[in-house]
Amino acid sequence: MRDGRHGPRGPHDHRDHRGHRGPEHDERGKHRFQSAQTFRRGRAIAFLERLQVRRSTLLRQLNQPEYDAIKPIISGELKATDAIIQEFIHTFELLEAEPAKDPASKPEQGGESAGSDPEGG
Repeated sequence: MRDGRHGPRGPHDHRDHRGHRGPEHDERGKHRFQSAQTFRRGRAIAFLERLQVRRSTLLRQLNQPEYDAIKPIISGELKATDAIIQEFIHTFELLEAEPAKDPASKPEQGGESAGSDPEGG
């Protein structure tokens, strides 16, 4: 300690520093909140893209003859992945990301009705 030579508030008088960054800090706080939202949205979109890659891999495997023995399992995983993607899009309100990222999502309805026709049995 330097012989009791401290500011009026004690050894850690940072009043000048805090006064200088006060308004700037408030602005940063707002940007930080928006940045956090943007960051979380970016992470959600990245996860959605991973799910869509998984979906396209399952679709590719479903059409390859070497996977014929496990086709029902792949089909089930594909349906589950589609359900997860739809729920994720709805939950995180990523509707604008859906058409741009996964243009093959509309044929899935035709694929499901053709594969599991309730009238055809």
